[in-house]
Amino acid sequence: MSTKNLVSLLLGFLVLASCDVINKPLNLSAYKSQKNNLNRSSIDLVTLDNDRIKVRLQPAPILEQKAIFYIPETIPGTYSDDDYGKFIDSVVAYGSFGQTLRVNRTSDNTWEIDNARTLDYITYYVNDTFDTEQTHSIFSPAGTNFEEGKQYLLNLHGILGYFKGQLDIPYYVDINTPQELEAVTSLPRFSDSLYTPKKFINEQRIDTYKGDRYFDIVDNPILYNSPNKEIFQVDGITIELGIYSPNQIIKASQLKSTIERMIKAQKKYLGSFDATEKYTILLYLTSLDTNDAQGLGALEHHNSTVVVLPELMPLEELDAAMVDIVSHEFFHIITPLNLHSTEIHKFKYNDPEMSKHLWMYEGITEYFAQHFQVQQGLISPETFYEIIVQKINNAKGYQDVLSFTKMSENILQEPYASNYGNVYEKGALIGMCLDILMRKNSNGERGILDVMKQLTYTYGTNRPFEDDALIPQITKLTYPEIGEFFTNHVIGSVPIDYKDIFDSVGLEYSTELVSTGYFLDEMKPFIGANSATNEIYILPSVLNTFLESLGLLGNDIIKSIDGKEYSLNNVNDLIIDSNNWVVGDTLNITITRDEKEMELEGTVIQPQIERPILKENITYNDNLQLLLRKSWLEGN
Repeated sequence: MSTKNLVSLLLGFLVLASCDVINKPLNLSAYKSQKNNLNRSSIDLVTLDNDRIKVRLQPAPILEQKAIFYIPETIPGTYSDDDYGKFIDSVVAYGSFGQTLRVNRTSDNTWEIDNARTLDYITYYVNDTFDTEQTHSIFSPAGTNFEEGKQYLLNLHGILGYFKGQLDIPYYVDINTPQELEAVTSLPRFSDSLYTPKKFINEQRIDTYKGDRYFDIVDNPILYNSPNKEIFQVDGITIELGIYSPNQIIKASQLKSTIERMIKAQKKYLGSFDATEKYTILLYLTSLDTNDAQGLGALEHHNSTVVVLPELMPLEELDAAMVDIVSHEFFHIITPLNLHSTEIHKFKYNDPEMSKHLWMYEGITEYFAQHFQVQQGLISPETFYEIIVQKINNAKGYQDVLSFTKMSENILQEPYASNYGNVYEKGALIGMCLDILMRKNSNGERGILDVMKQLTYTYGTNRPFEDDALIPQITKLTYPEIGEFFTNHVIGSVPIDYKDIFDSVGLEYSTELVSTGYFLDEMKPFIGANSATNEIYILPSVLNTFLESLGLLGNDIIKSIDGKEYSLNNVNDLIIDSNNWVVGDTLNITITRDEKEMELEGTVIQPQIERPILKENITYNDNLQLLLRKSWLEGN
């Protein structure tokens, strides 16, 4: 410890007379404890510098000559390389006697510090992500937003870093914030001997939080803004709902009853399964302005979720969206909170190893988010069937012959990364198939939820499973038919025969031709764009009858139609021009296929596309079909 710091601490002057939690240690006892076995960080939300917040991080002692400081490249739940270090600048390292140490930035997310045995602390600045979303790919619910004195969305993985070898030691965070702002978070508050977490100094407040390891800190986002929250109990769980509404249009009290009813139904669906004592919902309502969040949806955490939706969404639609989105995130208390692999438990933020089981983490979770609604009477069976059909239809937009486990393990790379969205479509359908097969083999006595519960009792929050052991264990706990399904359709790449699955529960599955657009189907495109070449092309997944009649194939590049050239620059013209086509007209199309230019000629016809339909049989082969359907839709 430096003489300068020791004298400052003994006088007790710097903390009591100043609000600069960024540059001063808090007290002697905390400093000694920190230097022995923990990280202590400080974040200043009171004084921003060019829309940047300042961070101070004091690590545990480093015994190497060179220290490596990291900001995450990838975080759990996003399954993408986002490079949060790109938003960090001006990293300065200080030695024990106040001297600066040499810092060398070795990558977007990594800094090396020389003479690390003398390292006392580092400081740096953090830029928020919402202001510049057009320049990066960070999903808004995983991002950050700083509006000085007004609002702060702190996804701490984008703000706080860690030193090599120190991921698993305690991590304290002191946040200096304006007194009038209120925090909504699942992160536990902590009080040390010098001050309470809500000590006010010059109209400012220092909130202190503690995690047993780095993961605990970054797994608990914080929303700071003017008070707009509701706290209530649902069957033993404390629910905290906090909302930022920039124009104060939406109050937490307006959504409370919807969230309460939804979680009550989810708890009833889960039965005796108790996984969390507190769950926090952070809802950021975006203006959708160019400097505000554009990515709508949510990011799960163990005991909370961040949701981003438009502020101008009508209240009824906002209610429905919250049920659909938050119910999914809440079910993550099953997996990955209580059931996850070593890859998740010991997540490598800067050298990620991905688990094989996105079919479970996201697919089963999405299935539960839809299934509980019909089982608890929130929606009708017919509506539930429509949701299933929509997922089957959506899944056709992805490659149906990819191994799901292989895709999961390699999700950060192509061609797997572009198929990630299928975890919410085919992933949920895998969950549905497993549920029906479980009921079929147990005469309606067991479903996939029972298996998931059994697995969580075997494992749990702090006991991960080995990736390769999970599917064999599920097979051992269930039936040979379940193992065959995994082998063929999850590990293997055989497309699922949904008709056979639905026959088990007395449902008739078929397809019918329905009218669609020339290049769009219910706002889903049949064409894609290559921003690097400025070209537009036919998507290879599903073609409508019009495109097929012209002889077009997937990946054909459209150069011109009837002499008019098309590219990414005027792709909207293609949609508008096609609306003026008349059935029977002749079209001349120039395309590029396999780097060769070709001319195609055809006639305009009304485009149609096959769409699945699902309806209940009027008669049954035997009463078992009805029994299984009741078990599936109504519960045991």
